[in-house]
Amino acid sequence: MPPPSHDIDVSEEAGVRYLHFGSDWVQGAMRIARPWNLELAYTREMMAGLLLRSPGNWPRNALLIGLGAGSLTKFIYRNLPRTHITVVEINPEVELVARFHFKLPHDPERLDIHIGDGAAFMAEDGGQYDLILVDGFDPDARAGGLDKLPFYRHCRERLTAEGLLSINLLGRSRGFAASAERLSQAFEGRSLVFPSCDSGNAIAFAAVGEPVSVTQAELKERAETIKKETGLNLLPTLTRLQAAGSLAGGNLSL
Repeated sequence: MPPPSHDIDVSEEAGVRYLHFGSDWVQGAMRIARPWNLELAYTREMMAGLLLRSPGNWPRNALLIGLGAGSLTKFIYRNLPRTHITVVEINPEVELVARFHFKLPHDPERLDIHIGDGAAFMAEDGGQYDLILVDGFDPDARAGGLDKLPFYRHCRERLTAEGLLSINLLGRSRGFAASAERLSQAFEGRSLVFPSCDSGNAIAFAAVGEPVSVTQAELKERAETIKKETGLNLLPTLTRLQAAGSLAGGNLSL
């Protein structure tokens, strides 16, 4: 499959550098003074899996479908030094732009970048991952093969017993409900869509293997520890989960 032919543009405003795919649609962002931080709210929420599994050596390995500006890749690289990272990006120019403009690190021992179609990679790869993060869209905000039932089933097959899938669903898009239903079907009901961020992005999580059951007190404790150790503030996420009624009986279960 040939790589996409769309333009790749970089802009800057008020100390923030943005990635675009030939339109005003923001595909990634980096605050120049804090290149390792997660600038966009939805990327911060995609890392909420850190709240759902016991802290320690998790995740041992992470697979990211879609590189963009490399925000999630850089955050994991910087803050989870025991995690091996694999990234699949369909457009080779995106990797070059991420390295030149967004400080993507070069470390072949910890960071593998594969150029190719994410859906095909997931169908053919035999690897197992503790954490899979999916954030892949074309210039028109279409996910294509990354939003099909076979893809979600392949994601499930690639997860370890402690595995979690985190996926960006555009909550205001017309096909959002159908996407959420496909995810639930693939994971036999073990999925949960978090309340939409202000940007309209809704992050969904799905699990296999060991059940997720975390009390509200544990979630808060973990969020405070994560904030102290990495600067990532997930406390607003907990507030929205509580307001949306996602903490049934004071627990988050998945």
